[in-house]
Amino acid sequence: MSTIAIPDTPSDITSDTPPDTASSAAVLCPQLDPGSFRVPTQQALHAVQPSTHAPRILMLYGSLRERSYSKLLTLEAARLLQGMGAEVRIFDPAGLPQPDAAPADHPKVQALRELVLWSEGMVWTSPERHGAMTGIMKSQIDWIPLSEGAVRPTQGKTLAVMQVSGGSQSFNAVNQLRVLGRWMRLLTIPNQSSVAKAYDEFTEAGRMKPSPYYDRVVDVMEELVKFTLLTRDAAPYLVDRYSERKEALARQHAQTLASM
Repeated sequence: MSTIAIPDTPSDITSDTPPDTASSAAVLCPQLDPGSFRVPTQQALHAVQPSTHAPRILMLYGSLRERSYSKLLTLEAARLLQGMGAEVRIFDPAGLPQPDAAPADHPKVQALRELVLWSEGMVWTSPERHGAMTGIMKSQIDWIPLSEGAVRPTQGKTLAVMQVSGGSQSFNAVNQLRVLGRWMRLLTIPNQSSVAKAYDEFTEAGRMKPSPYYDRVVDVMEELVKFTLLTRDAAPYLVDRYSERKEALARQHAQTLASM
């Protein structure tokens, strides 16, 4: 045989047992808290009233140069997103203070955070500098909080990552952006774009030339829109976690005991 048996499985529970209740899981895993455990279902992924508005995409780029290739790539991707029916907003990082150098009520910080709350998906585009994303890119992400009260501004939203390089093709910046996306609890799509020798890929007017690099950007934006449409209504369900339900029940129980 090419498979192994799962130890401690009761004889009446098989791979054909329909997971319609948590009872089988409780038998298999006695460590579970039955009041917090939920069996994932296909039905719960479908919204009763699916959203009909255009996908809302926020774009961030990581350079302040007058001729910024990360900005030019962002603008090119924005045109594609608009052509695919998305509503697009691009944050201008000029004037954004360094993290901890200004209070959170700074106008640029508030503008960034409001855009994050508005968005259903994001695109992060950074130059690669000294083998890493730029400080401008990282500062924008650092100003985005994991949570504000009961609101988690980024959780469950989609993310696409891109980078531009002055030399040969590299993936250091996009790899770092993926780590940050996971940390921010974003649904980072599988595809990505890395444009090498970016100075050769844009016209004097700032438009991206036809090339395999351009085709990849089209692929990435198309995938982002698809994933956003697929997940935006299901995001609350997708990020609903057993551990957090368990903690909430424990707090509720403690409050009940304290009020007695």
